[in-house]
Formats: sequence, C-alpha cells, structure tokens
Amino acid sequence: MGRRTTRAVAGLAATALVLSACGRGDEQADGQTGAEVAPGAATGTITVWAMGAEGEKLPALAKQFEAANPGAKVEVTAIPWDSAHSKFTSAIAAGQTPDAAMVGTTWMGEFADMGALDPTPPSIDKSVFFEGAQSTTEVDGTSFGIPWYVETRLLYYRTDLATKAGYETPPTDWQGLKEMAKAMQTKAGAKWGIGLQAGGTGSWQSLLPFAWSNGVELTKDGGAAYNFDSPQMLETLEYYGSFFSEGIADKAAPVQPTTEPDFASGRVPMFISGPWMMSAVEKVGGPGFADKYDVMPMPTKVTSSSFVGGSNFVVFKNTDNRDTAWKFVQWLADPAVQVTWYQQSTDLPSVASAWEDPALRADTKLATFGEQLKTAQAPPTFATWEQVITALDMEVEKVARSGADPAAALKAAQASADSIGTGR
Repeated sequence: MGRRTTRAVAGLAATALVLSACGRGDEQADGQTGAEVAPGAATGTITVWAMGAEGEKLPALAKQFEAANPGAKVEVTAIPWDSAHSKFTSAIAAGQTPDAAMVGTTWMGEFADMGALDPTPPSIDKSVFFEGAQSTTEVDGTSFGIPWYVETRLLYYRTDLATKAGYETPPTDWQGLKEMAKAMQTKAGAKWGIGLQAGGTGSWQSLLPFAWSNGVELTKDGGAAYNFDSPQMLETLEYYGSFFSEGIADKAAPVQPTTEPDFASGRVPMFISGPWMMSAVEKVGGPGFADKYDVMPMPTKVTSSSFVGGSNFVVFKNTDNRDTAWKFVQWLADPAVQVTWYQQSTDLPSVASAWEDPALRADTKLATFGEQLKTAQAPPTFATWEQVITALDMEVEKVARSGADPAAALKAAQASADSIGTGR
C-alpha cells in the first residue's frame, strides 16, 4: 500500500480516551466476556503488535495516547506481513499473545474460533463505523475489536482517453462499463479496454465487487454455509469472463500486473484498485498526470457495491491489562485520532464522521472512495475463508484464461467449499 504523508499532530485531551463509566458485574470480573471497562485514565503497560508500515508508524501515534494518559505505556512491536499470520497462531497456541494487536480482517473468524479474542465492551459504539467494516469484526454475532482503518476498490480510468472514446462522464451500469472499455480500444487506441485480474491469488477481490453489485450473498442456510453457485454469482462470472473472451481484457495478463506503467502509457486505461494506487500512478505518470485520470464507483447491476478491506484492532483474552488495552483501542476509534492517523499513514478512517474533516473532503477522488465505503461489503468471517477462496481463485482463472464454463467453475468452487466447510 502506498504511503504519502507524515505529519505531526498535537496530543488529544485525556477526556477523549475514557470509556463510559459502566461498572463490571461481579460475574464478569475476569474481563473475558465482553464486560465493561473501568472508568478513569489508562494506566500500566500494554504490548501491541502491528504489521508492515502501520507497525513502523504506530509508535509515534501511541505517544499521543501516553501523553494524555501519563500513567500508561504502549510498547509496539512491528511485524512483517509475510510472517504475521504464523506468528499470531503460534502465540495463540502458546498463550503468549500481546495485549492488543492489528489483525487482518480475514483472520478474525480463525482467531475467534481459537478462543483468542476478547469481545468488544458495550461502551464502544459500533454504529459509528461503516457497516461493511464493522461486519468484519463480527463472528457468530459477537463483535471482537474495532475496524481500525479501511479501504475499498474503485474503477480508475483515464479521463483524457475517455473523452477520445466519446465519454465526458463515466458509465454507471454494467453494460455501460463494457461499452466504454471497448470504445477505449476502438476509439482511443488502448491495447486493452480494462485491466482485470485473470485468476491467481487474490482475484476474488476483483470479482466480488461485481458480485456484490449484482446482489450476491456469499452465505446461505442462515449464514451457516458458503454460497458460490447462486444464479447471481453465475451471472457475475459470465459477465466478468466476457471481458476476456471478447478481447477487452488480457487473458494472458501476468499474475503480478504492470498496472502503473500500463495506465500511465494508456495501454490499459482502466483498472480496479484501492486508494493507495493514486500516489503510485501519479508517481509513474509524472507532473500533471493527476489531471488525466479519475475514479468512479463500481457500476450498478442491482446496486453499486465493492470490497471493504483494511485491518481491525483487537484485544486478546489473555491480556494482563485489559482495561488499558481496550482504552487504547477505543482511542484509536476517536474521529480526531482517525484523522491524525490518516495524515500520518494515509490509512482511511473506519469511522464515518471522520470523513467530514477537511483533510479528507478536500480530495475529490478520495471522497469517491468514502462514498463507496457506505455500501462496501466484506466476505464472511468464517475460519476457513482463506482456504476456500483459493479454490474460487483457481476457477476464476480457468474461466478467464481458458474460457471454461462459468457454471462448471462455480460448481467446482462450491464443492470445494462444502468439502472444507466453514470451520464452525
């Protein structure tokens, strides 16, 4: 994920850090069952793990929490993404987890099913978060932690080439998108009309925004099973596959696409990605390139929806300082802190009201991401999601690269999902 701006911000008042003063019941005194957190300022030391660039930047933010809570100390350990999952599972098995941590949204079901996560206290208002982001914290109806930061996916498109293709405004529906992509080839000279992932790891993140926009439900039987072979998903995969079969998207595209140079040169004038790609394409495109492209919401079939990603922040059950761990997590959800974190990291706020800040509203492209987040959705928090989705990625690849029958592909993906199960 691209990182653009680092900016120092003054510490916040201690009153923003204190949870509402609802005392714990005696039967919940062990702090393991979603009990309320004691009132007052945070005290004592907590250990925190965070991954990647977030792990490197979080210590500076945590100092503001310490400044507002002089009796508290936050010890942050930065962990590489590629080793994070195994480090967490080993720590859970050994009972040596940190007090709190940044956790990938697709890991929530697995870690909750291992009994490692502490349920969110009642005083944390779940309604302040984008609905799709909040859903990533919920496993079997129980919320664990908060959505810390979010991202969603939009269609990037070259406005200058769109004008050549006859489009002053972008299309809003499925048919319009395909027509514009084709016109980018026939009228604007693009090699490919749109860049879509032709299978491989993570291709589900390109397919599912179309699926959710077509009303696809990824679970059935009251949320108890996977649901990959519905009529709506079939219609979606047929549409997605048609871009490749009709020569609008490259069926031989590499798994690691050269998105930025292809977009800057006009070879591939449209693609789907998250907000971090703005700085990436502008760097490659050079001065003035920001004026040659824009972003648009996912086109509508039944609605307009997209994938909501990001990371959550959780408290582990075996914490030795539960109160301070939760006070730190709640502090991270304060709208002003969320804006501060955006300014330091470019991670987008999960709290909807934070988007009213001028720091975010001033960028019209960024504001479009904020609008899409209102309807963005997340995959189910089943413990087996990362196993199951591998099969769907493989089937998408067969359709995109080899023209396989979408119905057969989804039947195979469903059979694999049924065989693996949900982990519940």
